[in-house]
Amino acid sequence: SWFQVGFVLTTGINSAYVLGYSGTIMVPLGWIGGVLGLILATAISLYANALLAKLHEFGGTRHIRYRDLAGFIYGIKAYSLTWALQYINLFMINAGYIILAGSALKAVYALFWDDGQMKLPYCIAIAGLVCAMFAICIPHLSALGVWLGFSTLFSLVYIVIALVLSLKDGIKSPPRDYSIPGSSTSKIFTTIGASANLVFAYNTGMLPEIQATIRQPVVKNMMKALYFQFTVGVLPLYLVTFAGYWAYGSSTETYLLNNVNGPVWVKAMANITAFLQSIIALHIFASPMYEYLDTKRGIKGSALAFKNLSFRVMVRGGYLAINTFMSALLPFLGDFMSITGAISTFPLTFILANHMYLVANKNKLTSIQKLWHWLNICLFGFMSIAATVAALRLIAVDSKTYHFFADL
Repeated sequence: SWFQVGFVLTTGINSAYVLGYSGTIMVPLGWIGGVLGLILATAISLYANALLAKLHEFGGTRHIRYRDLAGFIYGIKAYSLTWALQYINLFMINAGYIILAGSALKAVYALFWDDGQMKLPYCIAIAGLVCAMFAICIPHLSALGVWLGFSTLFSLVYIVIALVLSLKDGIKSPPRDYSIPGSSTSKIFTTIGASANLVFAYNTGMLPEIQATIRQPVVKNMMKALYFQFTVGVLPLYLVTFAGYWAYGSSTETYLLNNVNGPVWVKAMANITAFLQSIIALHIFASPMYEYLDTKRGIKGSALAFKNLSFRVMVRGGYLAINTFMSALLPFLGDFMSITGAISTFPLTFILANHMYLVANKNKLTSIQKLWHWLNICLFGFMSIAATVAALRLIAVDSKTYHFFADL
């Protein structure tokens, strides 16, 4: 139903990533830029996703994959390019989830054994191993079943705990510093990078795949789900993001639970649920790649058959091993958000959606409407280039400051 799809979308944007937005969006943008940026990103993301949703049955055919829709409109080259962008988007999102899971694991360790022995790269490696085991045990997206319910429960736990502890700390704390840190030059690059984080927060890059599961009438029901996602669904994200920044100001870390103070068992519960939710969410965003590899190799039949099981162990295990290595090598969560938003979210969700809608409806649009879509294409094209440069600079600076395999 549209409500179930809306709930899945809402759970997606309120994944463990919400624990990073106070530090990666609000700190570089400040109160005015952060609040206005989040509201504006909500509006333009709803608009862009609505354009994409309306193309689902274009040409009398249901397009159940993003690359299928692009291929139908443009041809085989666009099919390959869209699949490449989507692959990059999902790979980078998954890297972020592994970093989040590793950060949560390290935070739990530090609560009980604060001896500095368990470094972040070790925790990331353990998180990657658990993600691989989960991916091997869950053969396809439909098999998640009850795990989606657990994912929602986990999200509620760490969101409520982070919100309550942040408010408690904010009430007791002296006046905070809300100034944007850094030199004039660095502020320019961090502001541009944060704009990529804004669009990253709301967009998955796999809307057609999600829309393929919704009941008829497909477009009408998907629009209901999107309206639910971008109204009720964004409220938890807003609350945690704003409360975290209000409580800790410019000293807010990229993982909010590192800032909060409270009973050890409460903080442990928040971190454990963030760890578990990251594992489930990663599997959702890795599923298009798994589905592609399974289809290409003709994997059919029982999930427990030796051929199928060994294929999942080798292929999914290898994929996540590469992902985990990248996460441990450059464990900078904010930088991963920025580069993902820049090189894939902007092109997939904003540039491509506007251009596909323009091409598909060129004979139905007025001159003003065509001009509007071309302005969007040019604006987001420029934003994508600028954000890519800014994100690469941030990664280079952080790599020099912290070194590879940093213990953040």
